[in-house]
Amino acid sequence: MHLDDITLIQQFKQPDLKEKAFTDIVKKYQEKLYWHIRRLVVTHDDANDVLQNVFIKVWNGLENFREDSKLYTWLYRIATNECLTFLDKQKKKPVIDITEIEDSLSNKIKAENNFNANQLEWKLQLAIQQLPEKQRAVFTLRYYDEMPYEEMSKILDTSEGALKASYHHAAKKIEEFIINN
Repeated sequence: MHLDDITLIQQFKQPDLKEKAFTDIVKKYQEKLYWHIRRLVVTHDDANDVLQNVFIKVWNGLENFREDSKLYTWLYRIATNECLTFLDKQKKKPVIDITEIEDSLSNKIKAENNFNANQLEWKLQLAIQQLPEKQRAVFTLRYYDEMPYEEMSKILDTSEGALKASYHHAAKKIEEFIINN
């Protein structure tokens, strides 16, 4: 049984309960955060690296968490920002040889053991990877996590109207990709 977030935060702020509270937070949210991250960065290893960075930031920042938002929202915001930072760094890596050129997100998907280009789920994954990073984040939060626009606006620090437009554009691009491929 998971403790509620308010209790976990209060325990974290007590030196003798800090490590246990953090462990409970990790247990409660690591799977949800992992899949959110994985949908954005694609590979298991990259997702694990980003998730580790997320929990390091949580450990370092939870003491100062103001509780203006839910813990869940704060964690997703950190995870989303870490994903965007990771993807931005990937884009800025100098291209040295053909193997690095081939190491695109789409090729990572195609390299998965069970990849089948004719299956709709794989087409969807390939289509999502064609989206700009922020549209990809909006689409995955809405489509997979069924997150309300109000929550997303807190995580992505964007207006609900902009998020709705971004989701609409992303859905159109995905639809076109699936129809044409």
